[in-house]
Amino acid sequence: MDLSIIIVNYCTYELTKQAIKSIISKDHPFQYEIYLVDNASRDGSLEKLQKDFAREEETGLIKFIASTRNNGFAHANNLALKECSARHVLLLNSDTVILNNSLTKCMDYMGVDSSIGALGCKVILPDGSLDKACRRSFPTFSVSFYRMTGLSRLFPKSKRFGKYNLTYLDENETYEVDSLVGAFMLVRSDAIHEVGLLDEQFFMYGEDIDWCYRIKSSGWKIMYYSGAEIIHYKGGSNNTRDKSRLTTEFYRSMYIFYNKHYRDDYLFIITGITYMGIWGICSMKQILNRLKNII
Repeated sequence: MDLSIIIVNYCTYELTKQAIKSIISKDHPFQYEIYLVDNASRDGSLEKLQKDFAREEETGLIKFIASTRNNGFAHANNLALKECSARHVLLLNSDTVILNNSLTKCMDYMGVDSSIGALGCKVILPDGSLDKACRRSFPTFSVSFYRMTGLSRLFPKSKRFGKYNLTYLDENETYEVDSLVGAFMLVRSDAIHEVGLLDEQFFMYGEDIDWCYRIKSSGWKIMYYSGAEIIHYKGGSNNTRDKSRLTTEFYRSMYIFYNKHYRDDYLFIITGITYMGIWGICSMKQILNRLKNII
């Protein structure tokens, strides 16, 4: 098998169906399979998807995995990763649509350079703008500081201040980066075997940056490839009205990542400032969310 595609569904029936159709509606010059992992949906979406794609399930094109508990995005993907045996694996969000022959282009590009461990494409939001998360630098202290203080927004074309989302680089070019977004991440299985599965400490944010960090640290390239495009209906897969939970998980992922990869590299005072920054901003956003709810 050339490619295993993993899609996690959590109460996103229409979006997930659309994502699957954007794959199987096209002819691909390689063998592929789709793993649809349902993360304990409560809306009957799993049953509806099984009915819609019964023929594909019968032929083995689509394999369904039903998780009994929602233990997060990383855990759900790992359920499928443990069963995959293809040479490449694609993590694909349920709120995405693959455009034209982008999947074939990405597979071809991976075949050109065997040193590429993970590849991401040009991710477009519904309004036509670039999803900036599709090409990022690792969140070192300085990179995060420029981001949190707003300097990255004030000087997006600065190589120093715009490093978080690489806004100083042309989105229509192809180059090596630090990190990709988990909405579309094509990973070589050899790299996965070397670095291991996704870290399940991360519930729904940060697992993609952590994976890229481990892959790059092992000597593999992380590539942003602008020759392929998808649409990302961003936020559609975060099917929850609990903004407080989303905010907490977002900043908790920052804390986990820093502790795991950077804490031993910085002085104690830098670590203290980092912790205060993470939880201080998290607390302020929680207060703002509550005020909005009251209003």
